Amino acid sequence: MDPAALPAASDGLPPPPPGPPEQHFTGSETVRDLVIGMADGLTVPFALAAGLSGAVAANPLIVTAGLAEIAAGCVAMGLGGYLAARTDAQHYVAERRREEAETQDFPDRERWEVAAILHRYGLRGAVLQQATEAVASDRRRWVDFMMRFELELAEPGAGRALRSAATIGGAYVVGGLIPLSPYMLLDESRPALVASCALTGAALLAFGWLKARATDLPALRGALQTLGIGGLAAAAAFAVARMVGG
Repeated sequence: MDPAALPAASDGLPPPPPGPPEQHFTGSETVRDLVIGMADGLTVPFALAAGLSGAVAANPLIVTAGLAEIAAGCVAMGLGGYLAARTDAQHYVAERRREEAETQDFPDRERWEVAAILHRYGLRGAVLQQATEAVASDRRRWVDFMMRFELELAEPGAGRALRSAATIGGAYVVGGLIPLSPYMLLDESRPALVASCALTGAALLAFGWLKARATDLPALRGALQTLGIGGLAAAAAFAVARMVGG
């Protein structure tokens, strides 16, 4: 916890004892957006290009179709991320207004709910009563407590919707260009397909490794897991593209 977020010693809380600063990962939303955009960007354009490579001999046509798909996917995925984040923010605002009204109209019931939550954490007797009154003594703190511990909702950060859209859309573009790049550099579709498979697999491994490192999970397991899941998705999409394309 950031020491600056704690009450001052004058408020009754002593200064923290000496020790190394705590390090906690706080970028879970960004990682989630990167995973969504990158995973789809790697698999969908790969499947499209691979499916077309069996029916179209000219790589420029495959590249054109691939770039069009990347552009459409970037817009669609980014818009989806934006709308999802906006929905989360609107839901939080609506629930907070409801909690504010409930603490105003039904204070005794809301105090009981505070006590019930604190009771689950082991508070009893006079300590429970004092803690309940302390929480309910300030309306904003009271509502914050109910949002966090009753509804388990965290306030979305400012600009979250735009950041989510940009992250997902950008990751989709980067991911999509990886399997498509061999078709841009090679003249024949068969060697380009082989190179695209190799690049996509390597990218899935690298992305899984980086994701695991960022979240303090076993790096090798994260890399293999991402490769397996992404590979299955790409294989399924490739099979559908081949069946549809004849």
